[in-house]
Amino acid sequence: MKIALLALFFLLALSNKPLLGAAGPAPEQVVDTSGKIVRAGYNYYIVPASPNEGGLSLASTSENDCPLDVIAVDGYQGLPLVFQPVNVKKGVVRVDTDLNIYFSYYTDCGSTVWKLKDYNYALGQQFVTINGVLGNPGVNTIGNWFKIEKYEDAYKLVYCPSVCNGCYYQCSDLGIYEDEWGKRLAFSNVPLKVQFQRA
Repeated sequence: MKIALLALFFLLALSNKPLLGAAGPAPEQVVDTSGKIVRAGYNYYIVPASPNEGGLSLASTSENDCPLDVIAVDGYQGLPLVFQPVNVKKGVVRVDTDLNIYFSYYTDCGSTVWKLKDYNYALGQQFVTINGVLGNPGVNTIGNWFKIEKYEDAYKLVYCPSVCNGCYYQCSDLGIYEDEWGKRLAFSNVPLKVQFQRA
């Protein structure tokens, strides 16, 4: 009798555990300002969810014309952007999933794929610039991968890639750092609250 009860106990315990190899639920899909699913490969504006910020664009933030950094421009919806998830076969953009972000805009300063700029020791800051590599996840492209996460009633942009096991990096929300060059997208304790508007 004890063996039968013990067997029943183990059977019930195992029934509450997922099967080996069973996939968990897919992360939530990102939706745009009209409530439609944000799709990979389509043009969107990243627009502020709060009235005090502007859309995202590009500008030179040094004495030289290049490279261009990602900035917020008040009163402007910004330039259209495209999201490409690490798994390019997936047609939708999901929260907390690695993706490349790039402007669908031509510049003389190279690719418009976002990447982290080298750490600025004078300012103690890490900024977002362009000239990243599209796809090719790994140690050489670790600075090119970003995520979208839910934030209050909207979203936020995050740097915390999962594409490279064993790589060292600092995770951070992306927010606005304002200086003489404008409102630059950078690591921040105050995330930029955003929405996605189909271009």
